[in-house]
Amino acid sequence: MLTAHVAIVSEESSITAAELTTVAGALSKQVSRDFGPLWEVNADVAAYQRLEDVPLDYWPIIVKDDIGDPSAAGYHEDQHGQPLALVQYDTSWSLTASHECLEMLADPFGRRVIAGESPVQGQGRVNFLVEVCDPCEASGCAYTINGVQVSDFFTPHFFDPVQSAGVRYSYTGALTAPRQVLKDGYLSWYVPASKRWWQRTWFGSQPSDKALENLNLSGTNIRAAIDRLTEEQRAKAVDKASPSSKHMAKAIQTRAGGRDAFAMRAGDLREVIRNVSAKARHSPRAK
Repeated sequence: MLTAHVAIVSEESSITAAELTTVAGALSKQVSRDFGPLWEVNADVAAYQRLEDVPLDYWPIIVKDDIGDPSAAGYHEDQHGQPLALVQYDTSWSLTASHECLEMLADPFGRRVIAGESPVQGQGRVNFLVEVCDPCEASGCAYTINGVQVSDFFTPHFFDPVQSAGVRYSYTGALTAPRQVLKDGYLSWYVPASKRWWQRTWFGSQPSDKALENLNLSGTNIRAAIDRLTEEQRAKAVDKASPSSKHMAKAIQTRAGGRDAFAMRAGDLREVIRNVSAKARHSPRAK
């Protein structure tokens, strides 16, 4: 199995090197411990301060203070068809970076589909777009790794034909059935019979199913086009003050006890360093 390489990189951002590396470490742990075994993906995540430092074969997730139009956030391709993602630096940027990282690894080129029965009666078999975080992307479904907020994601069982007891449909268990969409999430699929893309969204008070109008696939891939159109629709449907919107999610603040534990361990390590240095100074060799 080939290893994919992902780079979290700062570009015109006020993010500190410490925060960048902390989030990269959490995402690397999420990929290797949680996501990789379920999706059979082998990948690593590293942090870089400048685009010039990113190795040629790494897929970049670029963090900026201002990305302009919010709908520009998320998945894109470079001029050679390689994946990249744009993330706006805010209080919830680690959640968004995790979301983009996992979707990039599950579907690097934005067009992977899995067949299954449509949620809409009468449509029959359809092709679902594999966006592993979208149905459960709300901040309430997130979890933390090393004190860093990361995204929930669905498992390959999400496309099972029937619900079964004891089956895990998302990593945190927030999804409890195949093809389920939670509040502030969405699911997209292609209907071969009508040659149209459809979507189930839950941006308002209840879920809604509809065909995607004005979907422009010219010069881009399916995922990038659908995500951009969906974010435009979300902005109209969701209260802009809502903490559940992907780009405005309220970060889960690190608990004081957890941060104290990091500080305690750092203090213990510094004491070991001092003791080792002191012993070295007083050893016969040092004299």
